[in-house]
Amino acid sequence: MKVLFWGTPDFAVESLKALLSSKHQVVGVITQPDKPKGRGQKVQPTPVKEEALKHGLLVYQPEKIKNNPEVVDFIKNLNPDISVVVAYGKILPEEVINIPKYKTINVHASLLPKYRGAAPIHRAIMDGEEETGVCIMEIVKELDAGDIYRCKKVKIEPNDDIITLHDKLAKEGAKLLIEVLDDIEEGKVEKTPQDSTKATYAKPIEKEEAKINWEKPAKDIYNQIRALKVWPKAYSNFRNQQVKILDAEVVECPKAVKPGEVVKSNDKEGIIVATKEGCILIKTLQFPNSKPISSQEAVRGYKIKEGEVFE
Repeated sequence: MKVLFWGTPDFAVESLKALLSSKHQVVGVITQPDKPKGRGQKVQPTPVKEEALKHGLLVYQPEKIKNNPEVVDFIKNLNPDISVVVAYGKILPEEVINIPKYKTINVHASLLPKYRGAAPIHRAIMDGEEETGVCIMEIVKELDAGDIYRCKKVKIEPNDDIITLHDKLAKEGAKLLIEVLDDIEEGKVEKTPQDSTKATYAKPIEKEEAKINWEKPAKDIYNQIRALKVWPKAYSNFRNQQVKILDAEVVECPKAVKPGEVVKSNDKEGIIVATKEGCILIKTLQFPNSKPISSQEAVRGYKIKEGEVFE
């Protein structure tokens, strides 16, 4: 089949690679406009654009999709059999969805109808889920509410974080996408309507969610740390400065103290902080204007002592 691919971040690259290795033909790629990134604010292409250009694919980067006749003309001129959307970043209007013969399908990183919306991977980790997955669904006007072609369950391991789970789901989604496209082409695919009464929503992550509340149980704080490891990174105020906590582990408390208090601090075990229930062993942290360091290095370099408090 002739496929028009829509995608922007790293998550979408796995699906594009899978398409390029399949029997299907990618006739064009639509991705978000180049944007400035990093400290130097240098304009950089999206990960999908970079991958597409490696293979000499036609790339289109419209500023807007809705009420844009140029987008409609671009798609009609390519005459794709189907559009595939993987984390493109904008909601597509019906006039665009319905152009291809087999309309438009989406790779979504959750077990729909749970975690519809923008941040399903983050929310699944933060909520302490032990299982998530990826679904291929038909795009309709309502957000992530279309009929489901197929889903694949993926276990969330206790040591998974946003990086490892993201990569697992991207790979599983790519494999599932090709299977579904093959079935559609062969006319043997069946769709299942979603039960909207069971729908939950994964709203976008906000910076305010990164602040650690030590009055919560250790398992909740651990889930917060591993879910927000890339952005915006969980943090706590310590010695009147914002310290990011990048990696941690739930451990038993050596003694009963108030939440946020450093229970143990040495250059062998590192830093252990009390919570409402249980303790958090900090493995990696980052002080302002510094590189990430181990908590053992922090004990030696910053002379962190038992009894000090993370606010």
